[in-house]
Amino acid sequence: MSSNFKSLIVWQKAHHFVLDVYKITLTFPKDELYGLTSQFRRAAISIPANIAEACLPARQGYTRYGDKDKLRFYNIAQGSLEECRYYLVLSNDLGYKLAPEIEEKLEEISKMLVSYMNKIKV
Repeated sequence: MSSNFKSLIVWQKAHHFVLDVYKITLTFPKDELYGLTSQFRRAAISIPANIAEACLPARQGYTRYGDKDKLRFYNIAQGSLEECRYYLVLSNDLGYKLAPEIEEKLEEISKMLVSYMNKIKV
């Protein structure tokens, strides 16, 4: 796997998902700023952040993370993704406008993360 997280398609898609979440939550009511808006953004940011953390490169002949740690970071990213999946359900149930393709994007990221995790042998 690549040591440069920006080159990973899963990271790129997760980053674009974060940008989508920011756009969507801008339309949420102001009274959600410290509630749903904040929680949704935090969870979304956690997805590409943990993917990036899993890809920490070797420095000075020393690799910070082994496969076990990479798997842990991918699992955290997947957990944050599931949290976002719930926030999409909640946002929809509260009548907040959502882009119809955002759930599809989240599902695609989820499948890619699972694929990355399945490639890691611990």
